[in-house]
Amino acid sequence: MRHIITACFVALSLCASAEAAEPFQRLKSAGTPAAKPYVAPAPASVKPAAENIITIGTGAITGVYYPAGGAICRLMNVKRKEHGIRCFVESTGGSIYNLHALRNHDIDFGIVQSDWQYNAYHGKGDFASGPAFKELRSVFSLHAEMFTVAVREGNGIATFDDLKGKRVNIGNPGSGMRAIMEDLLKIKGWSHASFASVSETSPGEAMRDFCTKKIDAMVFAAGHPNGIIQELTAQCGAKLIAVQGKEVDKLLKDSPYYSRTVIPGGMYRGNNSNIPTFGVKATLVTTAEESETAVYEMVKSVFEHFNDFKTLHFVFATLDKDRMLESGLSAPLHPGAARYYKEAGLIK
Repeated sequence: MRHIITACFVALSLCASAEAAEPFQRLKSAGTPAAKPYVAPAPASVKPAAENIITIGTGAITGVYYPAGGAICRLMNVKRKEHGIRCFVESTGGSIYNLHALRNHDIDFGIVQSDWQYNAYHGKGDFASGPAFKELRSVFSLHAEMFTVAVREGNGIATFDDLKGKRVNIGNPGSGMRAIMEDLLKIKGWSHASFASVSETSPGEAMRDFCTKKIDAMVFAAGHPNGIIQELTAQCGAKLIAVQGKEVDKLLKDSPYYSRTVIPGGMYRGNNSNIPTFGVKATLVTTAEESETAVYEMVKSVFEHFNDFKTLHFVFATLDKDRMLESGLSAPLHPGAARYYKEAGLIK
């Protein structure tokens, strides 16, 4: 049964549900939400009590997923009197929680990282203990969450390989940045012992350690521009280094949820050149049971007002329609999304 939602106005004039969001805040201290037990999907004949209300599970209010979901709802709600659907966002624990909530029919749509979309659909990673989520359906991808390596000048670090023997923060356990770092270490044949010292703190703590010279480098994964990276470069003289090479090429070939990306030059003080790297995509997903009309109207609302959508959050500025249909999507397209893309000539 879907949550009963109480609407309130929040920043950016987005509709959100404070009442429905509260249960999602009871998360593990490590930041990874406890998985709900698998519940078999209801028969297709069972209809929700209020079909005209849909919810998007996002992430923490202070993160990017929450305003991203709000931007989608904002555009969809402009014509709610015409299509009869009202969209709300819920603050949740993020990707893994959203996938479990989708499977248990607690939300209708969710924003999830492309690697977790892949793992859920194929029954890998945190989803290996249960059945593969074959009812998962893609809608479109959003911004890139770029793997970012910030280093201290004067320590002889010009490439990722130069991190060997240095003091490095590899990201807190359970985080997206840590997962990417572990994949890189594995494909390079490195271990934690490859570094002079390893710390595993949150980005905020890592930034303090960097600026007080307790570490030589830190990894981070996020959309850009980003406040932490702005602080590191402006106040602490950090340089960003490229993450590329034959091992990265192999990692991307073996892992379809990763994609190449570039941190634009001039975005941060002292970093004037483009920085090649890679990362995951934030993606919007739903289930095969979601109505074709709801998915169609959601996609139409975003793509027919695409220039407006790109102004609703800074990480949307470089979005490209074609790449939103292919990059980071492992689950099949929902029929409602495919219907709009065909009508718009985006797919055959």
